[in-house]
Amino acid sequence: MKKVLYLGHLFLLAAILMGGNCKKGGGGGGPTEASLVVELNPAAGSNQAPAPGPDFPLTVTIKSTMPPSGVKIDVTAREDVAGSIPFFTQSLNSTATSNNFTITSSPRNVTIRVDVTVTSLTLATNKFTGSYTYSRK
Repeated sequence: MKKVLYLGHLFLLAAILMGGNCKKGGGGGGPTEASLVVELNPAAGSNQAPAPGPDFPLTVTIKSTMPPSGVKIDVTAREDVAGSIPFFTQSLNSTATSNNFTITSSPRNVTIRVDVTVTSLTLATNKFTGSYTYSRK
């Protein structure tokens, strides 16, 4: 009887160990697309010289293959201080490679941080983020 219980436990243990190695095979892992490559003008990572303003242009250019459903572009401008509230936000869904924005109502004599996020509308995990700073005289 001990041998039967021992063999039963051995078979159960073997089944558990082998079952963990099984993987579902077949059909691909969902949609894929080229990683987003985006160019900002002013350039991402730059610190622009003070300018009179009050409006500041921004061009967002998609350099990679455009996702089939296009992209969502989110632009936010705020003082470059932790916890500051944005004074400018704009979101745009687009299939164009070049997209122009105008940041308005920039406050004077402070450093402004502009954050740009470009997200594929086909594959939400395909994202670009970039930022730059400027100031208004």
